[in-house]
Amino acid sequence: MTLSAPLYPSCISSSSLKYNPKCCFSSPKHTISVSKPCFPSFTHQLLSFNRSISVNLCPSIRPNTFVCSSSSTVSSNTTNYEFSDGSDEVELRLFIGDESIESSKDVFVDADEKFLTIKTKHEGAFRTAMEISLYEKIKPSETIWLLDEDQLIVNLKKQDPDVKWPDIMETWESLTVGVAQLLKGTSVYLVGESSEINYRVSRELAVGLGYTPLDTKELLETFTKQTLDSLVTAEGSNAVAETESAILESLSSHIRSVVATIGGQHGAAARSDRWQHLYSGFTVWLSQSDAKDEATAKEEARMNVASGGQGFTNADVVVKLGGSWDNDYSKAVAQAALSALKQLILSDKKLPGKKGLYIRLGCRGDWPNIKPPGWDPSSGTVPSSSTSY
Repeated sequence: MTLSAPLYPSCISSSSLKYNPKCCFSSPKHTISVSKPCFPSFTHQLLSFNRSISVNLCPSIRPNTFVCSSSSTVSSNTTNYEFSDGSDEVELRLFIGDESIESSKDVFVDADEKFLTIKTKHEGAFRTAMEISLYEKIKPSETIWLLDEDQLIVNLKKQDPDVKWPDIMETWESLTVGVAQLLKGTSVYLVGESSEINYRVSRELAVGLGYTPLDTKELLETFTKQTLDSLVTAEGSNAVAETESAILESLSSHIRSVVATIGGQHGAAARSDRWQHLYSGFTVWLSQSDAKDEATAKEEARMNVASGGQGFTNADVVVKLGGSWDNDYSKAVAQAALSALKQLILSDKKLPGKKGLYIRLGCRGDWPNIKPPGWDPSSGTVPSSSTSY
């Protein structure tokens, strides 16, 4: 998916200011890039920002990684529409109001598992009026559309009647409502090189999802009664990672929380052997990048994940940030992260339940191949009659 907006969230660039406003997002499972007139870039579910939104998922890098792409764009001439969600179907009313459209021959509507594309005829040529990412949420063979004076009415049959659609466009409001449903209470952890960025984005996500915001740096400083820097100086990074791991263990049984972790090499998330309790939630890697365009950011994300050289590569979603950070980008980055999480969960709707099972069995470090209850993490012993979940 790609996002566009005056912020770098094109995932790798955002505009042409001194700090390249683009953004790219990606995750070991997905990649996103976003661009904005001034900053961000993201990858592993790659998202791009610039006034339109799109996300591209990277090719498979790990056994459970998947490939897919989608985008959402609306022509500047056709942003006037109404949308309603019924029990079994949704209805889109697009106001076209163009005298050049005289019959159904002047309109093209195509729906498949991933996209709804609407084109209208102007001056003898078809132009895209709307292209919406559907994330396999409809039954394309049951799509019905008709012209009613100045409106194009499209009825789409839902795959899952229980999933509510706040809007057909992927806005902040629709994402927060939709992703909150998909998460089913599973917590979200933000990891990466910067504690400040993790903190700022976590606040936006918590407000949007209606989750509790938590910050392991703040909890660590409260517990140790000293600042992070003084603790590193006095006892070293290993002590910080160990203390944060104990905090993460206590948080792993919490639900509906957005947790900002300690950034950089001092924190537990930077160490592959400290992820035992981070796997209890969905992890988003906010990864800073020097990439100058979306393609480079995607490639960088692929290389990061393939190398597995640091703990951050264990994350479910990676969001690459290009250029200089500004707190004003927090919401745009949070939106990109939600978009990536949405695609990740829709690719496997059992993931939230599997996270719950992982927690109930004690967060033993066996993610994603969860072992039976009798498994002994220390010896690796598995009951002979048992199989992995």
